[in-house]
Order: sequence, then structure tokens, then C-alpha cells
Amino acid sequence: MKTRRCNLSRSCGVKMLCLFTVTLLAAAARGEVEDDVVKSFTAQPGGKLFVGLDLGSIEVSGVEAESVDVRLLRRVRTSAGRPSAILTNHIVTIAQDGNTVIVRAQSTGLIRTGWVGNGPRLQVKCLVTVPRRFNVELWTAGGNISVTEVNGKVNARTSGGNLRFEKIDGTISGRTSGGSVTVAKCKGTVSVRTSGGNLQLSDIKGDIEARVSGGSIQADKLDGKSVLKTGGGSIRVTAVKGRIDARTSGGGIRLDVTEQPTGDCLLNASGGCITVALGAAVGVDIDARTSGGRVLTDLPVNGTAQTAQKKNELRGKLNGGGPLITARTSGGNISFCKK
Repeated sequence: MKTRRCNLSRSCGVKMLCLFTVTLLAAAARGEVEDDVVKSFTAQPGGKLFVGLDLGSIEVSGVEAESVDVRLLRRVRTSAGRPSAILTNHIVTIAQDGNTVIVRAQSTGLIRTGWVGNGPRLQVKCLVTVPRRFNVELWTAGGNISVTEVNGKVNARTSGGNLRFEKIDGTISGRTSGGSVTVAKCKGTVSVRTSGGNLQLSDIKGDIEARVSGGSIQADKLDGKSVLKTGGGSIRVTAVKGRIDARTSGGGIRLDVTEQPTGDCLLNASGGCITVALGAAVGVDIDARTSGGRVLTDLPVNGTAQTAQKKNELRGKLNGGGPLITARTSGGNISFCKK
């Protein structure tokens, strides 16, 4: 292992088994310290990265390389003479075990985070590049997590931040207690949950299970079987092809179907309206009922007008029929219209 000061960039061609960099830039009057720890390991595709932080954000990117490059940035702002002690009490361990790279950072004492008010402050960010085909397991008690361009299994947990997954080819499992979740341009099974934020899904080829306790869900271009549930927001789904099970306890639902779907759609809203917009050539069976409103349509279901049926129900076939769209709400209207 060699120790030296350096600036890490993506174009850096130096590949060392263990590279350690520490840079201290202190302004005595302000009591600010920046600490930059860098290590690089030779690793083969198919390995695993584990990152566990008691605070801070994590960013992981897949690249065409046979190495894992880790950069841990820490910044402290406190009274003069104390920053070094705070860093000393924040233990960082970066090591390799076979084809697994392990990053841990944990405080041995009480360290306040953020920049407002008095007392010590510590900010942490972990930046990692891995071979494109790699498995990733990430955990932080207080920060955002982002994973991009990785082919493998991705497992991410945060107690207080956002989750973002983009261009992942593999299984995704994500949980956050206090942030939003974004999943875009991914292939494979997706399972995500958030207790305090919104959810955005786009261009996903694979089955999805998404649950939100207190936010809305927006989804676009879903090909697989999708289960979307929220306890306190609306659901908007566009350009759907696969099977949809969408449920909300505190908002409305809008479903846009521009092409012929390959699976049934179940829409359930406890306290909101449901709108279904269908392309001109889409053929489906319709089963709609509301307890606290009306079912409205300007589409030729069974070739007859909706007025021939009960005002709060609609059953029949559109364009010869097809996959079943079931819509239920207890407190609003259900509308079928042209897209």
C-alpha cells in the first residue's frame, strides 16, 4: 500500500491495490476541515460492493473497468481546534475480501450533522465506481443513495434520504423512511418502498412492486406486472402495456392506455376519482362501479350508449374486447375517454 496526495478523476489511469489519500484544508478562523480518503482495488466483474454509513450519501456508478475505486469525502465545521478530533472519532474502514469490497464509516461519539446552529457538524459523501457487472448492497442512516449503470443485484436502504436507480439491469430492492424514489430505464424485478415521499417509475421492463405510505406515484412505460399502492396520494400511469394493480387510499387514479395491453388492469380508489383514457384501436373488457359518484364514458362500449346502464356501473366490451379493466371507487366518479 502506498500513501500520497492526489486528485481523483474518472480518467485516472493509476490502478493500485490499495491507494490512500488524506487531504486536510483547514481555515483556523472558521474551524473547517475537508478530508478526502481514496482507495482503489483490483476486482473482477460479478463481485460485490458493500457500503455502510451511519450518516452521509452514497453514489455508485458502473464503468468499463476491472477495479473498484472508492472516494470518501468528509467535511467538518466547528470551533477551532476541534475538527481533527471529530474526524478521529469517525472511523473509516475500506478493505477487500476476495472479490468483495467493504466500506464502513461510523462515529464513536455524538456528532451533529448539517450546518445550522452551534456545535460540531459533519458531512459525508461516498463515491464509488465498480465494474459494470457487479452486485451492490448499500446502507446509510441519513443520506441519499444513487446507483447508475450497474448490471447485477442492487439492494439499498436509507433512513432519511432519496433513492435513485437508473440504467440498472438486474434485481432492484430499495427502502427509504423519509424520501422520494426514482427508477428509470431499468430491466429486471423492482421492489421499492417509501414512507415519506413520492415515487417515479419510467421505462421499466420487468415486474414492479411499489408501495408509498404518504405520497403520489407517477409511472410511464411499464411492460411487466406492476403493483402500485399508496396510502396518501394520487396515481398516474401512462403508456402501460403490462398488467397493472393500482390502489390508493387518499387520492385519484388516471390510467392512459395508448397501445393494446397484454394484461388486466385493476384500479381501486377509496376516496377519489378514476379516469381511464384509451387509444382508438385498444380493445378491452370494462367492469366499473362507484359507490359515491357516476360512471361516465364517451366510448361505444358494446356499441350502445352508457345511458342504457346504471349510472354508477358500466360493464361491456370496447372494440371487440380484450384484457379486463376493473375500476372501483367509494368516493368519486369513474370516467372513460378517448386518448
